[in-house]
Amino acid sequence: MPQTMLAAVLKNFNDLQLLQVPLPEPAADEVVVRIRSCGFCATDYKAIKGIRRNVTFPAIVGHEPSGTVARVGKAVTHFAEGDDVIIQPSGFCGFCSDCRTGNTHYCRHAFVTGGDGPDDVRPGAFAEYMKTRESSVFAKLADISFDAAAITEPLSGAWKGVIHKSQMSPGDDVVVIGVGGIGLLCMMVARAAGAGRLIAVDVSDYALTNALALGAIHAVNPKTSDAKNQIYDILPDGPDLVVEAAGPIEAVNLMVSLLRRGTKWNVFGITTHEKFELDGGLTHFLEARMDASFGTTPLAMTNAIRLMERGLIDTEKIISHRFPLTDIHRAVEVMGSPEHNKVIINP
Repeated sequence: MPQTMLAAVLKNFNDLQLLQVPLPEPAADEVVVRIRSCGFCATDYKAIKGIRRNVTFPAIVGHEPSGTVARVGKAVTHFAEGDDVIIQPSGFCGFCSDCRTGNTHYCRHAFVTGGDGPDDVRPGAFAEYMKTRESSVFAKLADISFDAAAITEPLSGAWKGVIHKSQMSPGDDVVVIGVGGIGLLCMMVARAAGAGRLIAVDVSDYALTNALALGAIHAVNPKTSDAKNQIYDILPDGPDLVVEAAGPIEAVNLMVSLLRRGTKWNVFGITTHEKFELDGGLTHFLEARMDASFGTTPLAMTNAIRLMERGLIDTEKIISHRFPLTDIHRAVEVMGSPEHNKVIINP
């Protein structure tokens, strides 16, 4: 194996450099993976552009990878060199009370490779190689492409939000606000789980066109219509589940306005510290149930892989652009443009 590798190293905000850096060496319980594909998440873009500031430099971002095991530590028992794998970006200790109760994404000793959240942020997958703990690695079947497999982590987040947290039931009428990459995955999970009427809401006609092609029954653009009235024209009794997958506070406010008695609603997309108001008495009488979801778990990753393996969800369908690592600056430009969906980096 070579001694160095090509990586996109973030030296500072708006200072992303393609550099040769040392090849990672695996500890006893770690594997080094030759990265074949990595999804370009909005949080990666926000780190590069300085929109999110909790970044320690130098950094290698990219937290949605798939690839092939290149080296294994001496204590690794479940994977071998040459195995094709999918990587969960978060790692956990397995021993704290949160891990022992199944909430590994709450782990007090968590780390993340190339992402956001824990204090322990390790080099990510916008590089030719990346290392991680063996417990964060999942086998990839041959009939799933590396590009499709790279979308496992966001698909797992969609499954976790729609199914595990909000407990969507077959026949539920579902509204998804924000149908970019993660919103489309939430919508596809809902469709695979037997949603009744599925409504996509977005301010981008490009995004709404994609949503209709992937299973939405109706598309609503709040810029060109009264979104609440239009949704209630379609669903006179109101939605059973509303998923906010957009990010702006306006999307959360629209979600709150759609609630009727018994609606389930999931604050999924907003990650900024903005406030919205609830009428206490109305909230009491509506009995609407609020959930939220962040991160992923081995359970969610496993179920996302099952959805792909069984042909229920084809993540290839949301990919709009592919770039080699050497063209990552062009990928950053596309991430900042309105007409893109999932962008893939192929180191």
